Parts: sequence; C-alpha cells; structure tokens
Amino acid sequence: MIQILTGCYGRWNPPESNQIELDLGCGKGGYLLLLAKLFPERLILGADVMLGRLRKIQKKIDRGNIKNVQLLRVNAWNLIGYCLPDHTLSRVHILCPDPWPKARHRSKRLVTSEFLGRLAQKLIPGGTLHLSTDDDQYNTFMMDAIAQLPCYQKTNQGINDVIHCKTDFELRFEKIGLSVNHQVFVRVV
Repeated sequence: MIQILTGCYGRWNPPESNQIELDLGCGKGGYLLLLAKLFPERLILGADVMLGRLRKIQKKIDRGNIKNVQLLRVNAWNLIGYCLPDHTLSRVHILCPDPWPKARHRSKRLVTSEFLGRLAQKLIPGGTLHLSTDDDQYNTFMMDAIAQLPCYQKTNQGINDVIHCKTDFELRFEKIGLSVNHQVFVRVV
C-alpha cells in the first residue's frame, strides 16, 4: 500500500528487530526492493514524490509477495521536517540525488547542511547515513554541507552489507564508464 503523507507517519508493521531503513528518493525501486529481499527482518521505507513510480514499485511488491516495504509519497523536506518521529531510522540511503548542476538551480539541491541537520534527528544514535553521487561537484557540495555538522562522523563501516547493491542510476552510469562516489556517516550526537 502507498501512503500519501500529509501528517505524521505511524509505524506500519515494524519488524521484530525494529530496524527501519529509508531509501529517500527511491526512484524506480531497484535498490529498495533489493534491500527488502536481502533483509526481510527490516522495515524498508521507500519515499518519493512521483506517484506513478510508486505505483509501479507497489506492483512489483505485490507480485513478489514482499512484506517488509512501506511506500511513502511525500516530499523529502516534509518527511524529515514533521512526518517522521525523531530517533526512528537505523539507516538512510540518499543515492544519486539530482545534482542540479547549473548555478541557478543549486538552491533546489536536497543534501544541504540544513536538511542533513534535520535528518540527524530522525536517525537513532549510531544510525548510518549513506550518500552517493556520480557528480564530483555535488559530492564536494555534500561533503562541505556535512562537515558543518558535528553530529555526523565519517566512517568506512555502515554499508558493508549493501556495498555490492547498485541503484538503477549506478548500473546505468557504470555502463558508460562513470563511477559513483559513496560516502558513509554515523550519527554520533
């Protein structure tokens, strides 16, 4: 079922381990569905604003009889700003977000210090933030944004169990010889 969020999110059928991961901007859902299959004991949230994409993912969920996915149609700022309770997420994946490379579009970038600061409140202490991009300038922008926040500490751990998993974008980029830069941070404060 797709939930269209206009208010607070209430946990849906949380797994016994109480591990909740968020694929923010889940796109066509390849990465999201792979996570769900690899970790049936976890609740995997997939959030996107594109309802058509979410409907297609829901059909795949239904066909595959996948029980540990919850789809959320919501703007990322609203989700992090007021829909999710604090200290809910064990891991967040923001993978290949739109880099908005033109100077006049940069204000539309999602991964800013303000957004990451708000996101930290949604992560449990010790929770993991997984960022990736194929755009070197956006990678620099994201690293500058997160460097301003003492609540995050860069780590080489936290995604070892999913480092082999690729998004649809990453698979496409690899075919044309582009690499995707992955960064991992843990919430320490």
